[in-house]
Amino acid sequence: MPKNYEIDDVDLKILSHLMLDAKTPYTEIAKKVYVSGGTVHVRMKKMEELGVVKGTTLQLDYSKLGFDVTCFLGIYLQKSSLYDTVVEELKGIPEIVKIHYTTGNYNIFIKIHCRDTNHLREVLHDKIQKVEGIDRTETFISLDESMSRPIQLG
Repeated sequence: MPKNYEIDDVDLKILSHLMLDAKTPYTEIAKKVYVSGGTVHVRMKKMEELGVVKGTTLQLDYSKLGFDVTCFLGIYLQKSSLYDTVVEELKGIPEIVKIHYTTGNYNIFIKIHCRDTNHLREVLHDKIQKVEGIDRTETFISLDESMSRPIQLG
């Protein structure tokens, strides 16, 4: 795979269609982008090899699966140098779905899904706050997600 592969307008159009619905068949995308299905397949393979495309995911309504509480947690570390160690521990907590290294007040900002506030308390008290290197946390409960969308590429 050449390192100098450049993403062009066709690639961006392919990605835009797949970001709206990752289950769209390549043949259908090919018709919309005016290329062959094989071209879509080859370009997607190249973008996967380059790390532009990291995989596909399902968008779930967690509340319909019994996870009624979504929250964000700002984490203060005892020392910034503990970041990698703390992140490895946090990755082992299944309720945590996103981990970000941030600037500003917090060293780490995470997203968590829990069944209810009791479950959230257990996750905070029994799992997260016991991670070596975490100084303190600040919790923000999400009351509603008003929007979730991919960025427009073209």
